[in-house]
Amino acid sequence: MSIYWEAFTPWSSLAGGVLIGLAAALMVVLLGRIAGISGILGGLLQKATWGSVRQWGWRAAFVAGMLLAPLLWQMFAPLPAMQMPSNPMLIISAGLLVGFGTRLGSGCTSGHGVCGLSRLSIRSLAATLMFMATGVATVFIMRHVVA
Repeated sequence: MSIYWEAFTPWSSLAGGVLIGLAAALMVVLLGRIAGISGILGGLLQKATWGSVRQWGWRAAFVAGMLLAPLLWQMFAPLPAMQMPSNPMLIISAGLLVGFGTRLGSGCTSGHGVCGLSRLSIRSLAATLMFMATGVATVFIMRHVVA
């Protein structure tokens, strides 16, 4: 195994991790909410009720911030080149499967892995272990069985 040193970015990776942790902590402290992307986006797409209307503003602001972040980044540095290394239909299918999995697992990697583990949630620990085991198995199969 070798390290692709040109892609080794410890400082920007550390900065990104700190920003994600800070955002998650601020969400809990200021709003009492978990920064799980699937739950935030799912709340935006639900049928409107009085409770969901009151929750719509912060959810929309969170999603807008995620969409606007690359534009802000572009003011300071160029964005990395986008690559589509596989069939677009395969990518779309994978995205739909991930969406199904987040509903089935009651959350996504950000909700369970970042926020749930920091709250010492046993359910989030189980979900995160399953995410990691599935990722390891997928890479193993794709690199050593299929290829």
